Amino acid sequence: MSRPVPTRALRAAALLAVAGLVITGCSKSKDDAASAKGATKVKIEITDDGCKTTPSSISAGAATFEVTNTSASKVTEAELLQKSGEIVGEKENLTPGLSGTFSLRLEAGSYTVYCPNAKTEKATFTVTGSAAAPSQDPAVKTALDQAVSGYKQYVIAEVDKLVPATKQFTDAVRAGDIPGAQAAYAPARYYYEEVEPVAESFGDLDPDIDARLDDVEDPSQWTGFHRLEKALWADKSLAGMSPIADKLDTDVAKLKSLVATTDYQPAQLANGATELLNEVASSKITGEEDRYSHTDLSDFQANVAGGQKAFQLLVPALQKIDPQLASQVTQEFTDVLDALKPYQHSAGVFVDYSTVSDDQRRVLTQKVDALAEPLSQVAAKVTG
Repeated sequence: MSRPVPTRALRAAALLAVAGLVITGCSKSKDDAASAKGATKVKIEITDDGCKTTPSSISAGAATFEVTNTSASKVTEAELLQKSGEIVGEKENLTPGLSGTFSLRLEAGSYTVYCPNAKTEKATFTVTGSAAAPSQDPAVKTALDQAVSGYKQYVIAEVDKLVPATKQFTDAVRAGDIPGAQAAYAPARYYYEEVEPVAESFGDLDPDIDARLDDVEDPSQWTGFHRLEKALWADKSLAGMSPIADKLDTDVAKLKSLVATTDYQPAQLANGATELLNEVASSKITGEEDRYSHTDLSDFQANVAGGQKAFQLLVPALQKIDPQLASQVTQEFTDVLDALKPYQHSAGVFVDYSTVSDDQRRVLTQKVDALAEPLSQVAAKVTG
């Protein structure tokens, strides 16, 4: 979820601390491993006044952004926006003391570094000149081209499933069928959670679809899945919810039209997979994501499955670049999904997350953390 209010990330960190869980940031050695070979390094320091970007202008080509939050209390993320407003790279959920990286190949142009909730939220970032084609094994280039093509088709296919699944959910809402809507809620969200980083790149579309109550300044403007979740499980009434259901259908249809024309670069697949793991750590494991329905484990699985798909498409290239890393990440994905199995009743149906103990959540966190660290290195490997 992009553009959160600051209390969300801070509360998530507090919940993890209470449960004795840990989300790790990148140490210096991890940052070095996550830097693309030959890439220009750009440091972004998150502060409450604004994000300090050094340098603020670079030459076109591979770039690794190292984002650090030393002490900012109001700002927890930094985004790199194209002139169109589309997010091309980001690090979020960085509470004080945490850092992270993302790598990209950038063409010449004017970009914006956006730090939501800072005193000065936006600053210009400039890319000049023209980038030389990366020196790559032709077999690696072919594998990467196939990866991005395959990911585009995957996203289109999952959003194609999201549209009717959402309509089944919203039809039940409009009919006032609370049990039917409750049953359709998690299955519809599953398809969304698989491709959430793509949805996040389209400005306000993700908040319109997926915002939680704390993510909106004016509760009367709150829309999307979680507004309906509250009506179903907390309010136990669907009175007045038809317009919210209608807007959700419209927003999902808009997402479908946007993904049909969106292209990707290999690093975006890897960055997106990493962000999906960060979503698990920051909101699924804490129980914050689906706080009324307690269907968090379905979203958890969808995030991991979506990240795994993006990674699997990169594996043929990564096996040629760094076979040890490819093998390690493959095994860690398997371990995370295996850790979920004891909580699954049947396909897509999990236990109520409120029944999962702190000790059990700690084990899940350890599995996610073991995957997140090597996965964060993949973008750099496929960018150079």
